[in-house]
Amino acid sequence: MPTSSRARFYGLNLGIPLVCAALVFLVFDLTRIDIAFNDLFYDPVTQTFPLDHVHLFEKITHKWARIIPNWTGELAIMGTLLSFLWPILKAGRHSKLFAFLEKIKVAPALRFASKHRRDFLYVVFAFAISTGLIHYLKGHTSVYCPIETTQYGGKIEHKEWFENFDLLKVAGEGRCWPGGHASGGFTMLALYFVARRYRWRYSKALMYGSLGLGFVYGTTRVLQGWHYMSHTFWAGIVVWLACLLTALAFYGRARLERPVLRKVEEPAPGGVPTKNDNAVWAR
Repeated sequence: MPTSSRARFYGLNLGIPLVCAALVFLVFDLTRIDIAFNDLFYDPVTQTFPLDHVHLFEKITHKWARIIPNWTGELAIMGTLLSFLWPILKAGRHSKLFAFLEKIKVAPALRFASKHRRDFLYVVFAFAISTGLIHYLKGHTSVYCPIETTQYGGKIEHKEWFENFDLLKVAGEGRCWPGGHASGGFTMLALYFVARRYRWRYSKALMYGSLGLGFVYGTTRVLQGWHYMSHTFWAGIVVWLACLLTALAFYGRARLERPVLRKVEEPAPGGVPTKNDNAVWAR
C-alpha cells in the first residue's frame, strides 16, 4: 500500500510534468507551431505586433499584474521575519508589552506568524528557487524574443533553446526562454503546496488558479510579440518542479500526499445524518 501511494504521488506530481515537457519539446520546439501562432498577431505591413503599442494593455497585463506575485513574496518575507519576533518577546516575559500587543491586535498576527514559520519560509524559498532557475535558464540558453528576431523585423536569427544551451557558462545576451512574466504567475503554485500540507479542500482550486494566472501572464506577452507560447509552457513546468522539490524538502512526501479534508454532516441523535451547523472534518 505505501509503495502504491508513493508511486501515485510521484506519477501525478513528477510524471505528468515530465510528460508535458516531452510533449512541448516535440510539438513546439521541433516544429514551427510557435511561429505560426505568433504570426496571427503580427502585422507584416507595419512589421509590428499592434498590441505591443497599446500602453493600457501593457500597463494592465505586464506592470499591474506583477503586484500579485510581488506582494505575495513580500508578505512571505515579512511573515518569516515576524515569526522570529514572537518567541523572543515571549522569552522576555514582558507582561505589559504582551497586554499592549493584545490591545492593538498585533499579538494574534505574531502568534500566527510564529506558528506558520515553516510555511512562510517555504514560500520564500520556493519563490527564490523558481526565480533563480528561470534566470539561470534564460542566461544559459540565450534565446531572443520573437520581436527581436529577423522573423518579425528584428536583427537576430531565431534559434531554439537547445541549440544554444550551455550548462556551465552564459550562452549569450538573449533572455527570453523560459517566459519570465509567466513564471511570476506560476510561482503562486507555492501556495498550493502549502494548502496540500494542511489538506485544505480547496487546494485544487488554488492549483488551477495559479496555473491559470501563469498562462494569462504568458499569453499576454505572446500577443505583444515578446514570447512564444512554448515559453509559457516551459515556465510552468520549471516552476512546478521547483515548487514540488522544495515542498518535498520542507514537508516530506507523506504529508503532501495525504487526502484533502472535506465536510461531512454530523449524525443526529437517532443515527440519521442531518443538516446543521455542527459539521465535523473528515477525510
